[in-house]
Amino acid sequence: MNTTERFLKYVSFETTSDDYSETCPSSEKEWDLARYLEKEMKEVGLTDVRLDEYGYVYGYLNATPGYEKADSIGLLAHMDTSNAVSGKDIKPRILKYEGGDIKLNEKVSILASEFPELAKLVGDDLIVTDGTTLLGADDKAGIAEIMAAVEYFVAHPEVPHGRLCIAFTPDEEIGRGTDHFDVENFGADYAYTLDGAALGGIEVECFNAAGASIKINGVSIHPGSAKNKMKNAVLVGNDLLNMLPPAEAPAHTEGYEGFYHVCEFNGSEQEANIVLIIRDHDRAKFEKKKEFLTKVCEFLNVKYGAGTVELTLKDSYRNMIEILKDKQQVVDRAVNAMEKLGVKVEMLPIRGGTDGASLTFKGIPCPNLSTGGGNYHGVLEYLSIQSMNKMVEVIIELATEK
Repeated sequence: MNTTERFLKYVSFETTSDDYSETCPSSEKEWDLARYLEKEMKEVGLTDVRLDEYGYVYGYLNATPGYEKADSIGLLAHMDTSNAVSGKDIKPRILKYEGGDIKLNEKVSILASEFPELAKLVGDDLIVTDGTTLLGADDKAGIAEIMAAVEYFVAHPEVPHGRLCIAFTPDEEIGRGTDHFDVENFGADYAYTLDGAALGGIEVECFNAAGASIKINGVSIHPGSAKNKMKNAVLVGNDLLNMLPPAEAPAHTEGYEGFYHVCEFNGSEQEANIVLIIRDHDRAKFEKKKEFLTKVCEFLNVKYGAGTVELTLKDSYRNMIEILKDKQQVVDRAVNAMEKLGVKVEMLPIRGGTDGASLTFKGIPCPNLSTGGGNYHGVLEYLSIQSMNKMVEVIIELATEK
């Protein structure tokens, strides 16, 4: 299979991760792709392929003779897709992009006026959805690119390279992608996640991240006799959300600016639940955001009574620049590979996170590289076939020992 055929096969698997599950992987359907990849990796020629009890798939390509002492390089991508939009029954189609809007269905189009970055892709073949699901390029494009590069090295044993360590992870989209990662036995000196967007992106900075789960305990009384008795949990939750700085929401921030993002709010008079995330590149500002949310909850417990608001706050990952700033040679290797192939490099901060952020703090320096897509986590997602193929070349160049 070529890279595109691989990608289309992978997106046929529904692999939406589940925030509310306590298993790993979080959804049973992630196992289907994991088992398929285990089989494919063995057929391609990787060694020591294993699928562990947590749904992680590992495999290795031995160094070419004489290059056993070269750096062992890890290549990673995640198997799950975002639960923000359905990933079931994806119906991808390929079109030659000639500019302008892309009509996905009668009601949904990718508007060129809203996504000017499309202008760079005129002439490319784009894979898009039918406007009812996400596409899954985040991160099945990364898996396809890694597998295509591995197959190239197997077919060209004369091309020198050190040992390649491959891993495909579950549950990255819900912040658990490295919770059970086998760092000790992975064996890479450093690694790269293939989990970025537009071609040329190399990301060494990400958010500091935390997740907050807030339970609001109300008192339900018949509205006809509720005076001075009812405590409406939905209204308390609304009070809480109105206290968050309106300018510090994702819709009003960019670049290095952090935010509070409300992911979910549901409930009734008796009980309500809020799920939100906190993000900031700056560690001090990040800590202040967490402190502010804590004080908001404490204030509401004074206003409405002790025990009304229960906050559970948990850190997810840290800004990997803290480590990567001292690992410039790892970054330079990726930069040199792209530039040699004529790819314009863009070093931008990730307004999100990757498995690489957590792995960096676990001892495997791990920048993030582009995959060639855009508009991830939504029905407007797309992927450039030309960009995807170029990233296969980048991986090959990156891994080739000079």
